[in-house]
Amino acid sequence: MKQASCRDRLEQALACIADPKGEGARACLTVYADKARAAADAADARVARSASLGPLDGAIVSVKDLFDVAGEPTRAGSKILAEEAKPAAADAAIVSRLRAAGAVIVAKTNMTEFAFSGIGANPHFGTPGNPRDRTRVPGGSSAGAPVAVAGGMCEIAVGSDTGGSVRIPAALCGLVGFKPSRQRVPTDGAFPLSTTLDSIGPIGRSVADCAKADAIMAGEDYLPLEPLTLAGLRFGIAEGLPLDRLDDTVSAAFNASLARLDGAGVRISRETLALFDDMAAVNAKGGIPPYEACAIHRDRINRRAADIDPNVRLRIERGCAIAEPDYAEMLRERGRLVRAMDARLAALDVLVMPTTAIVAPTIAEVADTQVFATRNAAVLRNPSIINFFDLCAISLPLPAPLPVGLMLVARNGHDHRLLRIAAAISQLLGA
Repeated sequence: MKQASCRDRLEQALACIADPKGEGARACLTVYADKARAAADAADARVARSASLGPLDGAIVSVKDLFDVAGEPTRAGSKILAEEAKPAAADAAIVSRLRAAGAVIVAKTNMTEFAFSGIGANPHFGTPGNPRDRTRVPGGSSAGAPVAVAGGMCEIAVGSDTGGSVRIPAALCGLVGFKPSRQRVPTDGAFPLSTTLDSIGPIGRSVADCAKADAIMAGEDYLPLEPLTLAGLRFGIAEGLPLDRLDDTVSAAFNASLARLDGAGVRISRETLALFDDMAAVNAKGGIPPYEACAIHRDRINRRAADIDPNVRLRIERGCAIAEPDYAEMLRERGRLVRAMDARLAALDVLVMPTTAIVAPTIAEVADTQVFATRNAAVLRNPSIINFFDLCAISLPLPAPLPVGLMLVARNGHDHRLLRIAAAISQLLGA
């Protein structure tokens, strides 16, 4: 069967974005129809002369609203930045790399304002409905990204991940989301939340799609994924905090996945990690992202606090209350704990845990500020561990009545091996 041309696939994506019955208006804040058509035609011309640029040539890709695109302001989900930001002088580094690889950039996707929540709500531009149940949130902060992929508006979406903002929406929407080792993908031209923890990763329907996008954004050659043999691999179940207060749907899906892994010959051990308590002690001083977010947004808070999402503003204001010596101490302690965790995980191939403790809450329930805070903490808890300890991780979808994610975690720099393990598990689970 002849594969559809890039132009045909693009037109289908544009039709999905424009469908008034869909979520396109809330998922995609800027649509690059004309430029995307030109890029798609160029990709088809390369196919005709057998001159492919690589694994992403002709792929329909969206990028999160915090990436610079030359000639337009970078909103980062904020009406203040939409009004005040100067047009970007150049594309963000990852946007340039995607274009050079032949990717067709179709749209910029919606997000939580300033990328500072795991829920995915945005009071300025609307909250995209979860593709499995539109009354539920999509997860954030890369809220529009999974909705765009699941809704046929793109094939791969690129987001940022500071505490789970790629893996949370992937998990809550039934997709694959990959957070690479932070240093591998440049953040130049990405509006920051936390300069210490920000990383950039893809959301897609498969591990292979995520691996292709990751390789291009990291400036590496893509090698087709060869799934590793699972039998004999050492998987550690992260006990304690990551398994605390799981909702029934998440708990059932996670335990079922462990049974499948055990049946495949994986060597599973229960791992108690005292380092989680050490992390909690560091974060008790206020946390690194809030302090760094305040440094970025202090002027906006002073001038236009009323124009910022109240849930986001509250978190930034808490960061403004952190003393500089406490911030410096948090950085020092984190550095020590990152090294300790790397050593602790040396005997394991991966650490496993549910991506989020709960399924996607409804849009209506998180309209209450107190409920929002509770649900936000529940979805951020597990993914944020990985950013704190400077690890890499991937979320895979699990069979469940509502989407649930299985998170596989590996040491910093072990991204390619993690992707090969994820490919094997995806085959096993039929994800």
